[in-house]
Amino acid sequence: MAILKFRIYFEEDDSVYRDIAIRHKQSFQDLHQAILKAYEFDNKHAATFYRSNDNWQRGREISLEKYNRDYKVAPLLMADTAIGTEIFDPNQKFIYQYDFVRNWTFLVELINVSKEENPKLDYPATVRVEGIAPSQYGTKGLVGDKLAEMEEKYDLQSGAEGFGTEGESDSDTDEGEEFGAEETTGEEEF
Repeated sequence: MAILKFRIYFEEDDSVYRDIAIRHKQSFQDLHQAILKAYEFDNKHAATFYRSNDNWQRGREISLEKYNRDYKVAPLLMADTAIGTEIFDPNQKFIYQYDFVRNWTFLVELINVSKEENPKLDYPATVRVEGIAPSQYGTKGLVGDKLAEMEEKYDLQSGAEGFGTEGESDSDTDEGEEFGAEETTGEEEF
């Protein structure tokens, strides 16, 4: 069974992408679910794929469901369409649009076809993650473990070593004490 590997770029930043491996007989709905999982998005909104060319122009629509709008050609349905049936080019491209209000758009490009399955993977599988995914509903906050990891990595805890008081004036210490110099009386001890 052929394994297709797609690179899914976040449209606004092509350094942010996820590689997903999927069987050619799996449906576009499986790919849709895999993309949402890879980018940590929920599954509450409308979605559609468009067959595309090298210039990223939108072609035939492969939709989650038939939406209440005018179509030039009725869309294929994700659940009923196997991915392999829509691959016409070794570098086949699709545009994936999620949440028509926020208009999340991802560029989907076939990057590899393999005949061998990895028995350790449960397809579809995210096989590579690059860049920080956009937050679906606004700015991602650094909370819990992520903040603790960042504090540890960059030593951000207040009062931690490395945070000096340079530039701050303190009337209780004079310059000699600040640098650890001892007062001398002019007499030398031998």
